[in-house]
Amino acid sequence: MTWLNEPLFDLQVGQYVDRAVDSIYAQLGPAFEAFTTGMEWLVEDIFTNILFNYIPVYVLILLVAGLAYLFSRNIGLPIFTIVGLLFIHNIGYWEEMIQTLSIVLASVLLSIILGVPLGILASQSELFSKITTPVLDFMQTMPSFVYLIPTIIFFGSGVVPGIVSSVVFAMPPTIRLTNLGIRQVSEDLVEAANAFGSTRNQKLFKVQIPLAKGTIMAGVNQSIMLSLSMVVIAALVGAPGLGTEVVRAVAQIDVAVGFEAGVSIVILAIILDRITQSFQGKKEKV
Repeated sequence: MTWLNEPLFDLQVGQYVDRAVDSIYAQLGPAFEAFTTGMEWLVEDIFTNILFNYIPVYVLILLVAGLAYLFSRNIGLPIFTIVGLLFIHNIGYWEEMIQTLSIVLASVLLSIILGVPLGILASQSELFSKITTPVLDFMQTMPSFVYLIPTIIFFGSGVVPGIVSSVVFAMPPTIRLTNLGIRQVSEDLVEAANAFGSTRNQKLFKVQIPLAKGTIMAGVNQSIMLSLSMVVIAALVGAPGLGTEVVRAVAQIDVAVGFEAGVSIVILAIILDRITQSFQGKKEKV
């Protein structure tokens, strides 16, 4: 009766996926190399270089605090921003924080560029929405470590596979909430726009998207938080920043380094979270 325990088919799914990845790289290798070069230039030469080498530390702290107050109109947030960033600087993790911030900015920028248009398309097409829903479910539930395997093959080690993995993991909320926000716009307002003879694009860009701004920014906020959650995982493939310090602390069982790097990530996450929450029309307290 042992045959009752045997599988019905010997499905070599992993081998098929492996062959597909090899085939994709063979066909698109030059494109992946060009993308890698471009992303390294964006992160290392633009974001990191400008933020770290061209803007003095205390000037940057005041700029971020000013943005925090401008967007939140809450004096508590800029005070927390100044104290938090000064704390990171004085425990010696400023450069690592800038590297992490650069990776997060690049990841969120790609998530917005790709996610918002896809969310808009999903809101306008029921068929496209039904197709993307299981894909987004797959992207969010697949263990994030799995994303590192193909990204290393396509982009090598370093900052780029970490960014790509972060985008895949962090983009679904942007798509979902953009779609949701546009669909939740009041039907009365849409009917009013129709009554005035608005075209489909006019309704979309002058009525639905402006009214859905808060929900769309909630998706961006979630993408930022998910990108930060990928910092440590991205460090496993050579991405620099605070995640590298956390990985080193785990490897060496160094509680001090792990705590300092972890707290720095938390402070950065709180600052980015509160600033982006202010775009949703909320007055959050630190």
